Amino acid sequence: MQDNEKRFEQDIESFLLSPTGGYIKGDLNTYTREKAIDMEKLIAFLSASQPKEWERQIKRDGADAKTRLYRCLQTNIDSEGLIHVLRHGIIDRGIKFKLAFFRPETSLNDTVIKQYSDNVLTCTRQFKYSTQNENSIDMVLSLNGIPIVAVELKNQLKGQSVDNAKRQFMYDRDPREFIFGFNNRILVYFAVDLYEVAMTTHLKGKDTFFLPFNQGSNGAGEIGGAGNPQGDGEGYITSYLWEKVLQKDALLDILQRYIHLDVSETTEKVNGKRKTKTSKKIIFPRYHQLDVVTKLTADVRVNGNGKNYLIQHSAGSGKSNSIAWLAYRLSTLHDQDNNSVFTSVIVVTDRRVLDNQLQNTISGFDHIDGVVETIDEKKTSKDLRDAINDGKKIIITTLQKFPVIYEEIDDNKGRRFAIIVDEAHSSQTGNSAKKLKAALADVEEALKEYAEIENQAESEVEDTEDQLVKELITHGRHKNLSFFAFTATPKEKTLEMFGEKQGDGTFRPFHIYSMRQAIEEEFILDVLKNYMTYRTCFKIAKNTPDNPEVPATKAVKAVRRYQELHPHNLQQKTAVMVEQFREITKNKIGGNAKAMVVTASRLHAVRYYHEFKRYIEKNKYNDIDILIAFSGVINDLNDYGKTVAYTEEGMNKRADGSTIKEKQLPEEFHHDFNCLIVAEKYQTGFDEPLLHTMFVDKKLDGVKAVQTLSRLNRTCRGKEDTFILDFVNSAEDMKKSFSRFFESTILDEEININLIYQTQSILRKFKLYNDADIKNFIKIYYKNGEQTDKDLGKMTALLKPVVDRYNNLDVEKRYEYRMTIRNFNKWYSYIAQVVRMFDKSLQKEFAFTSYLAKMIPKENDKKIELEDKLRLEFYKLEETFKGDIVLESNASYGTLSNPKRFVPESVIVSDDELLENIIRKINERFNGTFTEGDKVIVETIYNKIVKDNKKLKTYAKNNDAEVFERSIFPNIFKKIAQECYMESMTSFSKLFEDKKFYNSVMEEIARESYKDLRSEK
Repeated sequence: MQDNEKRFEQDIESFLLSPTGGYIKGDLNTYTREKAIDMEKLIAFLSASQPKEWERQIKRDGADAKTRLYRCLQTNIDSEGLIHVLRHGIIDRGIKFKLAFFRPETSLNDTVIKQYSDNVLTCTRQFKYSTQNENSIDMVLSLNGIPIVAVELKNQLKGQSVDNAKRQFMYDRDPREFIFGFNNRILVYFAVDLYEVAMTTHLKGKDTFFLPFNQGSNGAGEIGGAGNPQGDGEGYITSYLWEKVLQKDALLDILQRYIHLDVSETTEKVNGKRKTKTSKKIIFPRYHQLDVVTKLTADVRVNGNGKNYLIQHSAGSGKSNSIAWLAYRLSTLHDQDNNSVFTSVIVVTDRRVLDNQLQNTISGFDHIDGVVETIDEKKTSKDLRDAINDGKKIIITTLQKFPVIYEEIDDNKGRRFAIIVDEAHSSQTGNSAKKLKAALADVEEALKEYAEIENQAESEVEDTEDQLVKELITHGRHKNLSFFAFTATPKEKTLEMFGEKQGDGTFRPFHIYSMRQAIEEEFILDVLKNYMTYRTCFKIAKNTPDNPEVPATKAVKAVRRYQELHPHNLQQKTAVMVEQFREITKNKIGGNAKAMVVTASRLHAVRYYHEFKRYIEKNKYNDIDILIAFSGVINDLNDYGKTVAYTEEGMNKRADGSTIKEKQLPEEFHHDFNCLIVAEKYQTGFDEPLLHTMFVDKKLDGVKAVQTLSRLNRTCRGKEDTFILDFVNSAEDMKKSFSRFFESTILDEEININLIYQTQSILRKFKLYNDADIKNFIKIYYKNGEQTDKDLGKMTALLKPVVDRYNNLDVEKRYEYRMTIRNFNKWYSYIAQVVRMFDKSLQKEFAFTSYLAKMIPKENDKKIELEDKLRLEFYKLEETFKGDIVLESNASYGTLSNPKRFVPESVIVSDDELLENIIRKINERFNGTFTEGDKVIVETIYNKIVKDNKKLKTYAKNNDAEVFERSIFPNIFKKIAQECYMESMTSFSKLFEDKKFYNSVMEEIARESYKDLRSEK
């Protein structure tokens, strides 16, 4: 039994030299090391595949033909790169040569098939490449004399592994050798042992970066972690590399459709000035990307169009490239009978600003101008309509453009669409998604089905209830539409709409690249490592002799809001965050690490921003610079008691005072700022690899939790870990949220369609409308012909008596009705996407209730103002968890369930309750173990100073803030503070023991007092 590396090498060669492998044995007899090419083999290929062109070359150049050809070839490679030259060929003074031929999509053209077979792929062992020494690479694969793949093999039986192969490429292969020039000859380097494979596309000495090229512990596309399956006893565990990737057809397919040169521009600071830097890298597909596109296209080729696919690929898995490769592959896909499968491929994204990476990647594969049409923010819905009507092969657009044009698309008879959904989630069940289907569906088959049910000819059907029927036949799935939905965090609806139904009734993704595998393979970082949670303990007292009755639900929110926005709460948390940033974050990633503060609302974000600014200025810190991100306008009092309209752009300023516009914020954050305070912005889709730390002061759950925290998971040079400090969510909460998406997400069973009738029945029991009301409404809504200037008025007039009857219900019944009608519309809308029921009466009721829901007035949702009735008596922040949140491998964690009812069995509307009782209940929930020392000093002193102090009010109204805070206030504060100390030495001793604390409290009370006293009438 030979068990050495040589035998390993020989076994790989045996497969490659077999008819299945498609290679011939290479030699170095005619290979030139200085030029890193075998010109004899290249010329043999040219004379066989392009004899007329080569004869012209010989006739023109005679004995110099080979020399001149090489010179032209190398000039083109130096200018455009080898990838471009292999795909597009060269022109030598008017004679065009192809350097390789790729497999044709159809078997109709014998010449093209013959040219493809003329390609000469050679496998050469112990390939001596160097002009400096006799070093050799274990195996080199060449295409028509040009070396393109290098493989170093190691054998655990001889005490070496894939890591030794990596080191050999890094330290024993001089990147200055001509053969290793970037995009010059070898395009990909594989380090291989008996169990694992790693890959790189650029040798850079010790800085060479290898990616794992493994299938996953349970095989590609399956639930699992890093590594490869244990094997089936039929051969090498790593045989997938030479059997599925390096095999002739597979490798040529990768050269044609996958590998590409990525050119990106970034700005970096040099001597304080920003300079644009262009970086180039060769992108070779990771194994899971190659596998998903291969399996999807194979399934479509066999099953045709009309099927849906769900791809659950983790964040950071290279989703944009996977989508680009799939779009490009589907656009040219033909079935077994040589027919084109799809008329157009439409890539749909929810993001209003289209992903530039997606556009550039797909456009980069475009061999013919005009194949890719991008409908970005500079283009209109009309451009989308024209692109669809013109049959553009690949169209990239946002979902929001479809509702405008769905009625203007030409007849879709015979046209088939592949729809690739980027980040599929619940928006795919909304109005825009319905209009997408309406625009693209070929409804002929659905119309026939409807006609059979109604026992009518198709022509009669269209004449009678044209608009209603048009809507009904767009429901359900359509044979001309195939959906390919990508997401890392599928919800229940996503799984049912796009997932594969299993024999046991569950729905699963078609292909999986799990969060677990991505973390274990180090494509992304584990954001649940280094997690810290704090608990906010507080006690609130009633600050009024009254004990008013208030609506309990609203009051609880108001009391919580009072505590959350209380200056003392914001001050304490700000201090923790800033000091944690200075202690941990600023020292990470070579001093370039950044932090994000996730807040509960826009008002929270604005208040935090000011608190951060105050704290930084007070402590004279110069190592933290903050930005804020929120939409719209927030009105709030400034330090001087005046109402100010705050906007993101108005608050964000550079060091020179200039304003930072919304589009400029990501770049400014990358370069000149290191902390970003956000409210519902940048929590999804924001890709900043330097983001290391997140401070969370907001309730997060499920998909939202995973998407938000995943902003930290991007890798970059020098980034070894992340850090999260969470004030609101427990470690157990986060474990539960992440566990759903750690390996794979499964739906236990399909939705019970008949629940919609149960919901309809509950809605009718309120007796607010009847069949006659719906009939009169529908007569106008679905009428044939143009809308008149009276139709809308008539429809809304018909709804007015129904709304009046709603207004006569008591509060609890109104709330219950709103919940029921909202759920009826939401679930019918979803069910209509999943199944085609052809229930005319249900569709009519849906149309009626959709408008009715809009007409129902909102409840008088007057905010309860309790601030002047409450007092924060005790407050304490305590650390409750520090360490790693560990996720276990367990399929049951990721199992989701559809609802068993669409409306809750009983709707609880809270009664009014005494304020004192509400406060007591909240305190019981959030109370910690308080000591006298935790008593809120600020609140006590503030009340003693400000309450009924007419003299101080006069001072505040007649002086500016600086005079008041620095000259007038300190003496008053000192006197009251001493009085408090005499009353309770235990509580107030800290004030006089710590000068810094004393000044901090005094400044805070001075600022608040000035603001409040000036605002009083």
